[in-house]
Amino acid sequence: MADWNAALYLRFADERTRPARELLARVPANDPAVAVDLGCGPGNSTALLAERFPQAVLLGLDSSPDMLAKARGDLPAARFVLGDIARFEPEAPVDLLFANASLQWLRDHETLLPRLFSLLAPGGVLAVQMPDNQEEPSHRLMREAAGAGQWRAKIDDADKVRARILPAEAYYDLLAPLAREVDIWRTTYHHVMADEGAIVEWVSATGLRPFLDPLDEDERAAFLADYRARLAAAYPARADGRRLLRFPRLFLVARK
Repeated sequence: MADWNAALYLRFADERTRPARELLARVPANDPAVAVDLGCGPGNSTALLAERFPQAVLLGLDSSPDMLAKARGDLPAARFVLGDIARFEPEAPVDLLFANASLQWLRDHETLLPRLFSLLAPGGVLAVQMPDNQEEPSHRLMREAAGAGQWRAKIDDADKVRARILPAEAYYDLLAPLAREVDIWRTTYHHVMADEGAIVEWVSATGLRPFLDPLDEDERAAFLADYRARLAAAYPARADGRRLLRFPRLFLVARK
């Protein structure tokens, strides 16, 4: 895929940061010496770590140069590196691995989660939040639109870019034998959107990217018109004319 767009991602900064804040609130209070933000994006989640743990050495890891440039500009005291979460190897065991809305882009969670947990120091914490919205209209309709037009051959595999996350019970079974304690929960947000176009804008920074990247300008415009029409029917206007974007997310905090 093309590089991520930090400015587009941050148009809904408050809504995107809220789950990270709520995940961090469930991390135990013992101050980590080293905290790593896996998939740090533009640094909005790293800023929360800096606020909560001002004495910690902070490392942000991301695969996007544009995201990292934004993070470095906003948080010069933290260290940010370009890299792949699946291949991350710290120099020494770390106290906190924080992964907000990043692991859903990686496959083989049956191997990935235990491996990440193994990188923790004794008493360390793995904190994870992942969108669990693949069956919501916002994402189901991407797949329907992808199969309905002349662009079908170009984006037939777009849905496979993002991994299907496991049920909560599966993550518990992966980590419970390794962890001192596992806290796992699911929250559904209902984000207030001005109209269906705002929903398109939201997902254009994340889940819609694999569908749009292979298309030329005309195909992209036609695809977006089709997708937007489907969204308008799936997310009817509420009493004030705005739309509610239902957004389930899965959270887990495991302590070693």
